[in-house]
Amino acid sequence: MDISRSFLLTGAVYLIAGILFGAYMGASGDHSLAPVHAHINLLGFTLMTIFGLAYRLIPGLDEGTLPRLHFWLHQVGSLLLLIGLALMMSGQVAAETIGPAFPVLEGAILLGAVLWLVNLLRRA
Repeated sequence: MDISRSFLLTGAVYLIAGILFGAYMGASGDHSLAPVHAHINLLGFTLMTIFGLAYRLIPGLDEGTLPRLHFWLHQVGSLLLLIGLALMMSGQVAAETIGPAFPVLEGAILLGAVLWLVNLLRRA
């Protein structure tokens, strides 16, 4: 698995999704899901692009198990968090129902970030 390529390609998909979501909000005049749009752009496009570039530029950073764990924790945590946030903010799922999942998903993203830091300390 090429971690750099995987992060960069996934980041590009989130960029397209963020642009389309923003265009939809602008065209409809409904900006109630603006926090979802912001999270798509930040957790998706921005962070994944930064991770992908760093994995490409820093020798040895992409070696071992930590990069793969980081990648999958960030992917699963971000995607499910974004879906949950959109469902909650659009009123399709009650906050009381989906809210308990948020700390778990945020924890997955945080654990990925901790692994990122550990990997940087070891190799950068």
